[in-house]
Amino acid sequence: MGPDLYSEEEVIKGCIKKDRRFQEILYRRYARKMYGICKGYAGNRSLAQDMLQDAFIKVFRNLGQFTGKGSVEGWIRRIVTNTAIDHLRQGSNYSGLFRDETYNNPEYSENETFAGIAAKDILSQVSRLPKGARIVFNLYAVEGFSHKEIAEKLNITTGTSKSQYSRAKQLLQEWLQKIDN
Repeated sequence: MGPDLYSEEEVIKGCIKKDRRFQEILYRRYARKMYGICKGYAGNRSLAQDMLQDAFIKVFRNLGQFTGKGSVEGWIRRIVTNTAIDHLRQGSNYSGLFRDETYNNPEYSENETFAGIAAKDILSQVSRLPKGARIVFNLYAVEGFSHKEIAEKLNITTGTSKSQYSRAKQLLQEWLQKIDN
C-alpha cells in the first residue's frame, strides 16, 4: 500500500474516520517536507522531531475542519508552523530571543536578495542563526508572513521583526560569502 495509490480526498476521508492506514499515508506524503520546516525553527533534530510529532497529532485531530479551500499541504504547513512557534514559546528563554534594537546595516538593503546562491546553501546556514533571527527569517522569507503578521504571532513589535530579519540576512550573507570564496 503505497502513499500514491489513493487520492488526496480518499486519504483525508480515511484520516477523518481515524483509519491508521490513511493516517500513515498522509504522514508519509508530507512528513519530510514538514520536518524541514520544523528543523528550520528548531535548529536541532530532537526538537524538530517533537514539533513534527505534535503537529501531526493536531493535523489528525483537526482534519475534519479542513474545508477543501486551498491545498491540504498548505493547511498542514500552517499547523506545523504554529506548532513550531508554540514549542519555542514554551522554552524558558523565549522572551529573550528578540531584541528590540534596530539592526540596520546600510550594506544590506531590505530588497536585497541572495541572487546566485543556491537555496540549499542558504537553508544549510539558517540553522546557525540565533533563535530569534531564525524564527523571523523562516516566517518572513520561507513562510511569506508580513512583518505585521509576524509581530502579532510572536507578540513583538513590527520593528523588532524587521530588525531580526535584517540581522538574519546580514549574518547569512556574511557566512555565504565565506562559503563562496
